[in-house]
Amino acid sequence: MTATTAPTAATVAPETLSTAQAINRALRDALAEDPTVLVLGEDVGALGGVFRVTDGLTAEFGEDRCFDTPLAEAGIAGFAVGLAMNGMRPVIEMQFDAFAYPAFEQIVSHIAKMRNRTRGRVELPLVIRVPYAGGIGGVEHHCDSSEAYYAHTPGLHVVAPSTPADAYALLREAIASPDPVVFLEPKKLYWAKGEMDRGPVPGIGTAVVRRQGTDATLIAYGPSVPVALEAAEVAARDGRSLQVVDLRSLVPYDDAGVCAAVESTGRAVVVAEASGFAGFAAEVAARVGERCFHSLAAPVRRVTGLDIPYPPPKLEHLQLPSVDRILDAVDDLQWEDA
Repeated sequence: MTATTAPTAATVAPETLSTAQAINRALRDALAEDPTVLVLGEDVGALGGVFRVTDGLTAEFGEDRCFDTPLAEAGIAGFAVGLAMNGMRPVIEMQFDAFAYPAFEQIVSHIAKMRNRTRGRVELPLVIRVPYAGGIGGVEHHCDSSEAYYAHTPGLHVVAPSTPADAYALLREAIASPDPVVFLEPKKLYWAKGEMDRGPVPGIGTAVVRRQGTDATLIAYGPSVPVALEAAEVAARDGRSLQVVDLRSLVPYDDAGVCAAVESTGRAVVVAEASGFAGFAAEVAARVGERCFHSLAAPVRRVTGLDIPYPPPKLEHLQLPSVDRILDAVDDLQWEDA
């Protein structure tokens, strides 16, 4: 897993920030350093966004740099295409994951395909920020796991940070990228805090090992990473050593890094909040099965959301991957001592 250096601000002492604060800091630093960066979306201006991620940006940089748009997601995406084609670097917010679907045609037909359509002559350096996934008890249309739609679309980069440090570094890299990036922000992690030293951080396309282990590898991303880490901690009390790999980047995908981790243990469980059928977890399981076949002591298992729409808040815990479900999958990995 090769480390690259993401764009950083001036060196500062380590500090503790929430994920929302880290994203705000990344946007603020990008706006300060590059006059072509713009932030736009529904209520991102004076209100600071539904989750207050853009709080203070309009006051600091003015309404020409961070501004509200009409409630028209297709229009927001289309407007961003025009801005990017004319030398700007727009960062758009879709407010909620399931609100982004009216913009899907713009994203798939134009944002993802413009470079190919123009034989590389036209780049679209834009970022689509999507507050994403469940865990906050949101009602219908406010919680969804839509990563498979974007990851399945050639021409898009798709990232899902699980820590404040990654949220900062990956967003800075996404804004600097010449390619369009879908930046999935796990809603339930907005308030999770972590240390921010803003030093060299592995870039887009690189997975990282969050916890070392020797018995099996848990592969997760975004909101599922903390659950996988908790499962590994519980397993350790019973004498089972679980490794945890955080994908961080879904597209490009770190085949080499993931395979190295799986081959070191011989067993793998993929953990993802999205529905299991035809989901991104299925792609990960398939790639591991194809590339690590001779190293596997058991078939790859998946722990995912159920194949249903996100349920009402009081039933949401049944939909989300849990420590118990992860440990059940680990127990099913054909252990010799079972």
